[in-house]
Amino acid sequence: MLAIKKLRVEFGPRVLFKDLSFSVMEKERISFAGHNGAGKSTLMKCIGGVIEANEGEITKPRGCKIGYLPQEGIHIHGISLWDETESAFGEAKELQTTIDKLSEELQNLDSSSQTYIDHLHRIGELELKLEHFDPSRMKPRIESVLTGLGFKRSDFERDCGEFSGGWQMRIAMAKLFLQEPEVLLLDEPTNHLDIDSQTWMEQYLFNYPGAIIIISHDLALLDALTTRTIAFAHGRAEEYAGNYSFYLKESKLRKEILLKQYESQQREIEKTKQFIDRFRAKASKASQAQSRLKQLEKMELIEIEQDDAVMSFTFPTPPPSTQLVAQLDSASKAYGSNTIFSNFNFKVEKGARIAIVGPNGAGKSTFCRLITGQESPDSGSFELGPKSAISFFSQNHADELDPNKTVLETCEEAASRENAPLVRNILGCFLFRGDDVFKKVGVLSGGERSRVALVRMLIQPANFLILDEPTNHLDVQSQEVLQTALNEYPGSYLIVSHNRSFLDPIVTKTLEFRPGEHPQLYHGNVSYYLDKKEEEKNAAKNLTSATNTSAATSNQTPSKLSRKEQRKIEAEQRQKRNKVLKPLQQEFEKVEQSIAEFEAAQTTLTQHMSSTEVASDPNKMQEASNAYQNLSEKLENAYTRWSELSEEIEQLEATLTITN
Repeated sequence: MLAIKKLRVEFGPRVLFKDLSFSVMEKERISFAGHNGAGKSTLMKCIGGVIEANEGEITKPRGCKIGYLPQEGIHIHGISLWDETESAFGEAKELQTTIDKLSEELQNLDSSSQTYIDHLHRIGELELKLEHFDPSRMKPRIESVLTGLGFKRSDFERDCGEFSGGWQMRIAMAKLFLQEPEVLLLDEPTNHLDIDSQTWMEQYLFNYPGAIIIISHDLALLDALTTRTIAFAHGRAEEYAGNYSFYLKESKLRKEILLKQYESQQREIEKTKQFIDRFRAKASKASQAQSRLKQLEKMELIEIEQDDAVMSFTFPTPPPSTQLVAQLDSASKAYGSNTIFSNFNFKVEKGARIAIVGPNGAGKSTFCRLITGQESPDSGSFELGPKSAISFFSQNHADELDPNKTVLETCEEAASRENAPLVRNILGCFLFRGDDVFKKVGVLSGGERSRVALVRMLIQPANFLILDEPTNHLDVQSQEVLQTALNEYPGSYLIVSHNRSFLDPIVTKTLEFRPGEHPQLYHGNVSYYLDKKEEEKNAAKNLTSATNTSAATSNQTPSKLSRKEQRKIEAEQRQKRNKVLKPLQQEFEKVEQSIAEFEAAQTTLTQHMSSTEVASDPNKMQEASNAYQNLSEKLENAYTRWSELSEEIEQLEATLTITN
C-alpha cells in the first residue's frame, strides 16, 4: 500500500531521522509514538505530501489516495458546511467522466487486443469505485458523519467561517472521512472532540476500510485501535508489532537486553585494553597485542542512549480547606432562550475528584465559571467555602499571556517565593527545556502557549483546582507527570476532559451535562460512566421491545389467561427462542474464535515481515505480503460476518423476549 524508503529529514544541524524505511499494508492500524519534537508530525507531513524529505522516497500504488488531518491551522470560509463536506464526492464526477471516455475509446478498439482487455478491466475497476459513491447514499452519509461529529442539522447551511478553530478541524475531519482515502493520516484527532464525538469517531475508525496512521495522546484509543507502533527517539525509529501497551513493555525489555549487551561488551573491551597495555612492550606478545588492538578498532560499539531524565513535580502545599469547598443551590442559568440548566444543586466537598463530561455546548464551561464564582446564576445561589483557594486553567488563558515576556518570566511572576526555584523544573516537565524557557511568549505556537498557561496555574498554591482540557497539548510523558501529581494532590479538583486513560486513575465521580437535560452524577470514573450509559441505552431498547411484544401478545391472546396457559405460552416461546437463536449463537462463537486465530496469525506474520531476512529479500517480502493480504481479507470477512450475526441475534432476542 505504501513504502517509505531510506527517508532522511533534518532541520539545520538537527537530524530527526535517517535511513528510515518501513511499509504500510492494506487496512493496517499504525501509531507513531515518542515525545514531542521526536519527529512524528514531521514524518506524517512527509507522507501526506505537505513537506519534502531531504533524502529518500515514498512510493504508493497508482490510484492510492492519502488523506492528512493536521493538528491545527485549518480555516475554511465562504462556503456552507453542507457544500464543503459534499465536495468530498467530487471524485464521483471525475470517475464518471473517465468511464465515459474509456467506453468511447473501447468502440474503436479490436476486441481481441490487449488494449481492449486493459480498457475493460480499468472500466470495471472504476465502476466498482463509482458504486461506492451511489448518489442515493451521499446525503445520508454526509448527515451521518456531520451529526456523529457533533454538528446540528441547523448548522448545515451555516458558512464554515462562522465556526471556531475546533469546529473547523471537525469540518476537515468530516470531509476526510467521506473521501475515504486508502491511507488516513490523523495527527491528534481527539484534541477538538467531546466525549460523544470521540466515541463516534472511534467506532468509525474501527470499521474504516483503509489503512490508518495515527498520532494520539489518548492511550485507550491507541490500545483499542492500533496493531503496530513505530517509536521515534534520538533520531531513530523502532518498530513494535503491537499496540501502545505492547510497545511500552517491549521497549523496556529491549532496553534491558541492550544494556546487558553493552555491559558485556564494555567488560570485553576493558579486558582487551588490559591485555594490550600489559603485553605491547614484550617482543614475544607484541604481535598478539597488536592483533587485539586491530580487533578493538574494528569492533562495532553498542551505544546506549541516555533517556530524557524522568521528571516530576508536586503541587505547592495547598492552604487548609473546610469540608465545603463550593456549592450551587437551586441554580439556574440561561443565555437568551438557551437554558443551560435549571434548579441545579451541586456540592463540591474536600478531597473531591470529579470529571466533567458531555458534548460541546451542553454547559460544562458555564458550570465551571459558576462553581468558581466567575459568573452568577440567574436564580438560586452560589457559595464558596470560607477557606477555598481556587486555581483555574482554561484554554482561553493562553490568549491572555503577555507576548513580550519570556516563558520563564511569565511563570516566575505567578509563583510564590517558596516555589520560584522550582519553576524551571516544572517547565521541563511540560517540554520547555534548556533555552526554550527564554523564548518570548509571542513567538510560541498555540499549543506551547497553552502549556505555559497550564504551568502558571499549577505553581500557584490552591486547594481547589479546575482544569479545562489540560491534556490537549501534552505528550504522553507530560500527561503522566501531571497525572502522578494530581494523584498525590491533597486538595479538590474538577477536570473537563474526554481523555479516559488520563482521567480513569485519578477521578472517582463523573458529572455529565446534556443539552436540555438535568446534569447527572455517576459515582465512578469515566469508563464506569460509559458502561452505565451503555446499560441505560440497552435497558431502554429492551423496554421498548418488551412493550411492543407485550402489546402484540395482548392483541393475539385473551385478556385473562390461567397460570397453566401462561406457562405453556412461555415454554413455547423459549422453545422457539432456542431453536432459532442457538445455531446463530454457535456460529457467532466460531466466528469469534476465527477472528482471534486470524489476528494472532497476522501478528506473527507482521513480526516475520519485520525480520532482516525477509526485509532484505524482495521475493520473500512479496510472498509474505501476499500472505498478509490474504489473511487480511479473511479477517475482514470474519469481522463482517461477526457484525451481521451480532445484529441478527440482537434483533431476534428483542422480538423473542418473553414477557411475564
